[in-house]
Amino acid sequence: MSKPLLKVEQLTKHYPLATGRLKKTGPVVRAVEDVSFSVAAGETLCIVGESGCGKSTIARLLMRILEPTGGRVLLNGTDIAGLNAQELRTWRRQMQMVFQDPYASLNPRLSAKQIITEPVENFERLSRKQRHALAADLLRKVGMSPEVMHRLPSEFSGGQRQRLGIARALALQPSLIIADEAVSALDVSVQAQILNLLLDLQREMGIAFVFISHDLKVVQHIGHHVAVMYLGRIVELAPCEALFAKPVHPYTEALIAAVPVPDPTRVRLEAPLDGEVPSPIDPPKGCTFHPRCPLAVERCRVDLPPLVPMADGRVVACHVRAPAANIHAFPFVPANSC
Repeated sequence: MSKPLLKVEQLTKHYPLATGRLKKTGPVVRAVEDVSFSVAAGETLCIVGESGCGKSTIARLLMRILEPTGGRVLLNGTDIAGLNAQELRTWRRQMQMVFQDPYASLNPRLSAKQIITEPVENFERLSRKQRHALAADLLRKVGMSPEVMHRLPSEFSGGQRQRLGIARALALQPSLIIADEAVSALDVSVQAQILNLLLDLQREMGIAFVFISHDLKVVQHIGHHVAVMYLGRIVELAPCEALFAKPVHPYTEALIAAVPVPDPTRVRLEAPLDGEVPSPIDPPKGCTFHPRCPLAVERCRVDLPPLVPMADGRVVACHVRAPAANIHAFPFVPANSC
């Protein structure tokens, strides 16, 4: 098996809260806790979960916008989480990000041409002719006319702005793109266009994606593997088809059951959830999902379940559905090989 392009090992992010007049360290917000996964070249890993589960924090940790509290982020075998600013600069060319808001992420004073070519000019000098050729080529790649390269972001629609953001991400020919809710602000018809564009670019250029979303229909369309997060932890990681065909973790089951079905004759899964997501400042002991889980037993209230490999290749953290007694039946690889 070839080495994964991106490998994340026990990634953790805590935010200490200062209290009192002397600003002494108080409670800790556990935004991301012990997250591990990997992504192969040309594949898409989708990360899903409720708001506040840590999805966007992971995106910013992977890009080193945030500094991790612990763990490693290996890109082509190099731990970028441990690089200083100068060393990281070289690796920036290999990873880019598409942000959720297609307008706020673009400089309103720059033209489309300047937005696209600016990342390249951070690393090398381009002639006027080279800048024009690069902008024209990338605009064509994302389905836009080169004639619009002199327009400002305010002159584009939301879908066009997101295409422009994708063109900017492609400018450095990265091997990995992090897409954080990249289509959530767009109309449904425009969402489909952007998703199909990403799939076409992946097939053409072999780009790997970490695609963060709360829309399971989008995930089902674009993903190869899916990591389901709850309160900062991965509770299930599985191939996309297997996860939607038969979810194992009760939380995954509940997420899929909550998706509206536009067919009144189709039987839906019933997996109601009660209560609210607990605070990441004071998470429940044992399994963090147990206060809302209909299957919870006494052990769930005491012991934190490990990620256990299942026979179909997924890993699940659940004492009831994936008892830890099975942990030695299959080698645990928190990777795209799941």
